[in-house]
Amino acid sequence: MIQQESGVRLQKVLAEAGIGSRRMCEDLIDQGRVSVNGKTVTIQGMRVDPDLVEIRVDGDLISSNATKVVYAFNKPIGVLTTMHDEMHRPCVGDYVLDRPERLFHVGRLDADTDGLLFLTNDGALANRLTHPSFGVSKTYIVKIPLPVPKDLGKTLKKGVMLEDGLARFDSFLVIDSSKTEALVQVVLHEGRNRIVRRAFESLGIPIRGLTRTSVGPIELKELKTGQIRKLSNSEVAALRLTAQLEK
Repeated sequence: MIQQESGVRLQKVLAEAGIGSRRMCEDLIDQGRVSVNGKTVTIQGMRVDPDLVEIRVDGDLISSNATKVVYAFNKPIGVLTTMHDEMHRPCVGDYVLDRPERLFHVGRLDADTDGLLFLTNDGALANRLTHPSFGVSKTYIVKIPLPVPKDLGKTLKKGVMLEDGLARFDSFLVIDSSKTEALVQVVLHEGRNRIVRRAFESLGIPIRGLTRTSVGPIELKELKTGQIRKLSNSEVAALRLTAQLEK
């Protein structure tokens, strides 16, 4: 297929239509699941005019004019961060089967971590929230065994060297403790895979529980495990501002 020199990159059009993040859309192209004017596309970088061509994913016609929505979801422990699991294990997609929009998750939480996860069809917002250059803050509550090392907060703020680079935390606070365990709150601006777990484990501190309680200005608050709620217009505006996107 001859590629156009002008227009918008196909993966960007797909992302902005709510198909998924740009990386996910690139994977769809690689898998031969995307067609333009009836012809399958497998080469990255193709440019199109979305108003002049017919774009389909898995045979379904996509529209760039879909209303953008963002949901907050309190992901339970044991649920995989994927919209579909071929082995039929519990996954995020199971919780939005009744939603009319074609949603995808923003970033990931591993199966043993619960807490706040965004679901949306806004590819531009998802890309900004997950891209490291925009540094959107994320807050976690970590359950660790006592005693808490006296210099743990200082160490985390200075940075912990991992195999994929330095992991530096913005803040550290002990918020509660029992006879055997402590709850500590940490904030960081990174979203690398299992970064909180890997940082603590590299310091010899096992994690007994991990919950993400906020992303940017959006907090988990009273949202119960397994529940989902649509963000208000003001919340979405605040999230877009944090992600440096125009309202």
